[in-house]
Formats: sequence, C-alpha cells, structure tokens
Amino acid sequence: MSDDRILIFDTTLRDGEQSPGASMNLGEKLQVAHALKELGVDIIEAGFPIASPGDFEAVQAIARQVTGPVICGLARCNNADIDRAAEALKDNPRPRIHVFLATSAIHREFKLKMAKDEIIRRAVEGVRRAKSHVSDVEFSPEDAARTELDFLADVVSAVVEAGATTVNIPDTVGYAVPEQYAACIAHLRRHVRGIDKVVLSVHCHNDLGLAVANSLAAVREGARQIECTINGIGERAGNGALEEIVMALRTRRDFFGLETGIQTKRLYSTSRLISHVTGIAVQRNKAIVGQNAFAHEAGIHQDGMLKERSTYEIMRPEDVGVPQTELVLGKHSGRHALRQRVIDLGYHLDDGQLEKVYEAFKVLADRKKTIYDADIEALCEQQVHSTEPGQTAWTLEAVSCNAGSATIPSAVVCLWDKEGTIHRDSAIGDGPIDAVFKAIERITGIQVVLKDYRLRSVTVGEDAQGEAHIEAEHQGKSMSGRAISTDVIEASAEAFLQVINRLAARQEGDTRIRPTENPA
Repeated sequence: MSDDRILIFDTTLRDGEQSPGASMNLGEKLQVAHALKELGVDIIEAGFPIASPGDFEAVQAIARQVTGPVICGLARCNNADIDRAAEALKDNPRPRIHVFLATSAIHREFKLKMAKDEIIRRAVEGVRRAKSHVSDVEFSPEDAARTELDFLADVVSAVVEAGATTVNIPDTVGYAVPEQYAACIAHLRRHVRGIDKVVLSVHCHNDLGLAVANSLAAVREGARQIECTINGIGERAGNGALEEIVMALRTRRDFFGLETGIQTKRLYSTSRLISHVTGIAVQRNKAIVGQNAFAHEAGIHQDGMLKERSTYEIMRPEDVGVPQTELVLGKHSGRHALRQRVIDLGYHLDDGQLEKVYEAFKVLADRKKTIYDADIEALCEQQVHSTEPGQTAWTLEAVSCNAGSATIPSAVVCLWDKEGTIHRDSAIGDGPIDAVFKAIERITGIQVVLKDYRLRSVTVGEDAQGEAHIEAEHQGKSMSGRAISTDVIEASAEAFLQVINRLAARQEGDTRIRPTENPA
C-alpha cells in the first residue's frame, strides 16, 4: 500500500447499528453492505457475530454475498467469540477478525479486574487464536486514549509480535483532543517494536465533537486506517463521519498529501440510504451531506457565488453526489429507465424486488403527476422493509379512521397473523393516529410506550408521499419503525407495526444480546 493512501474502515453496520433505535434487519444490512462496496470502502465491519443469532446471520450473509472489500467481524479476546466470528466469515475471500480488550486503568480496575500482565497475556492469546483462523487480524486496546502511554506501547508491541496485521487505537469515549491523540500515535510509532510492519488505525467517538479532528490529527502522525461511519452514527454522540473525513482529505490534499479510494460522488446517496434504513435523520446543517451544505441564502454569499463559485464553496456539490436536478419519471416510463434509476440511487434489488417496485411505481404514477427521486427511494425502501404474509408476526391488511372536530376519533384495523388468519378490532383515541395504534395493540396484545412520532413529506406538492417515523420503548428497549405512503394514516400504521413485529420476534427468542465489553 502506498504511504499516501488512507484505508477507510466502515463500521456503520457494527458500531453505527448500536445507535439507540437504529437496528437493521438482514435485508437492510445487505443493502447497506452493497452500497458501501459501491462507495469504495476498503473494509466493512459487518457486525459482532457472537452478539446474537441475527448478528451472526447478517455477517455470514454479507461475507457470502459481498466481495471486494475486506469483510470484518468483531470478537472479544475469548475463544468462543473468535471461533464464532471465524465461522461467520469463512465463505469470504478476504476475511478479517477484529479482536479487542480494554487496557485503561479505569477499565482494568472496575470492569475487567485484571492486572497489566494478565491484559497482555489475554490480548496475545486472542490475536493468536484469531490468527489460527485468518491471516488478517486486527487488535484494538479498548479505551486506548485513556491508557498510560508506556503500558499501551507494551500491549501493542505484544500483539504485533503475536501476529496482528492492523492495530487500532480507539478513543472509545471521545475524551481525546487532537494534539493529545496525535501525540499518542507518535509515541507508539517511536516505541513499539515492529510498528512499521502493521497498519496503524484510529477509531474516534464524537462525545466532545472532536472525532473527525482527532482522526485527521492521527493520520498526520502516521496512522493509515480510519474507522468511521456514514453520517457519523454510532454509540452516544456517534463516530467520526466518513463523508467529512474523506472530503477533508480530498479538499485539503495540499495540506494532508493523502488520498482514499472512496467514490465521493456516491456519498450523498449512501448517506440518504443510511438515514432511510435507520430512521435517523441527517441534520440540515450537517457537513457534506446536509440539506443546507450547499445552500446559500445571504445576499452577500449569493452575489459572490454568481461572480465566482469558489468565493463561498470549497467543494462542488456534484463531487459528493448532491443532485443538481432530479430525473422525473412518469407513468409512461418503462422498466429499463426505472431499473437504471434504482441502481443510480444506490439500491441493489433482485429481479423479483424490482418487479414489485415497478408495479408500485405504476400505481403511484396514476396517483401523482410527477414522480421524483425521493419517490423512487421510498418505493425501494418499502421493498427492502417489506415481507410477505407469514414471514412476520403481523401484516397490515386495512385501516380506516373516523375523526373530526365534533367526532370522537376512532379506528378499525385488520391484520393478518403469520398463520394466515385475519384479525379485526377497533379503538378510540385522542386522535386518529392514536386510535390506530391502540387498535393494533389490542389485536397483537403488545403494548409499547411511544417516545417519538414524526411525519414528513418525502417530495413536494399536494400529492407527495408522507413518511412516518416512530420510536417506541418496551421494557427498557428502544425500537424504531418507518414507512411511506401517500396516505399518512396507512404509513403510520405500517411504521407502528414494524415496531410490534420486532417486539414479537424478540418474544419468540431472537433477543439481541450486546456483550458488556465494547471497543467503541
């Protein structure tokens, strides 16, 4: 690898998915993995195989279906975790096992209750166990940014000698500041035996808003892999945002002298995909991919832009894939045009899914004068989320409401269960949406605490599709649901039903177990 090349390690599917309410199903994870491949990331951390049967299945499916990037699975420094990761990754030609163990004094004392020599022994054993399965092994000393520098150097030296090919230095709690974090990387490069034989990596969290700054400071000191996520999603305040890191390196190549393999024109569409799949909206003023990132309202700015674009724009919107115009499709558009637009928007659908999108597109075209990119995205999202009757606990058949200023709001809901039996019930509520949710709870017998409910227009015009997003809580667990329709009542019911189905799946035993140790 060239010394001026930065490897991009994307952990959207592992650390990013740990954002509260951001869990993805198997179909969604595969869509994201394909999009990350098209984006050009070097390594995809597909998940934590030991965490749950669902995580194992997702990592295994990605390892089998996505080739090109390195596919990575996370494991603690114990045999069960490492062997499970190896099993999930075995069908991929470029597998990596990422093992981790905490090293900071606070973790040693209160979480692990281990002495320094035991930490080193366990780290070495973990790397060697992983090395017995795959040639590509990454090690992370969790909470490295708060670990004593000399001890951190001892740990890193030991795992390098044991066979690690990448050593990652996580700022697990977002505590570091750029100068300090850069000094940590410099210390390791000076004091670790064989450090020039491995890739030095960084993984920064954004608790103080410094994840991107810390990552960039580290590469100035010789780090050559950056771990990050699309839109910066992740635990707590999130991770370093991939799109910000990549565009900083590209825009300021004069300063950094570094480059990546990212296809930057796919940044915007990938950002949109992640936002849709997770239900986590991108803030309007988000750097690179936010709605306002290339908008200019101030008169002085507008005047400058008209005279010379570079007066107020340091990047071109087309360089990150921000659309200048949208391809408008209508009811006379054919399958080929639709298929091409689906591909351009970053979706990977099989022939059956594409046919269903086309059928839904024709129905929508009869109801709307103009169909925009966002409408096509919505149809693709519905297909990614959708399941046939019998595959989930409950499927919506029909919903109707009665509401008005002089009427008690009520709703009637019809649902199919997985055995193919239809159930009907009605309820009253504070409003029509509340009545729909209560009727669904009455039928399914599952009650949740609604924490957030949002409606937004997907496109423009009176006939625009509406997107409903729901966040709910059940026994301390947070879940989200999202659905789109020209009928916002139907969209709300479908989004609420997604939450109910996820709860039903958990009650059947597919409970997501997050081990207490976590490198990020």
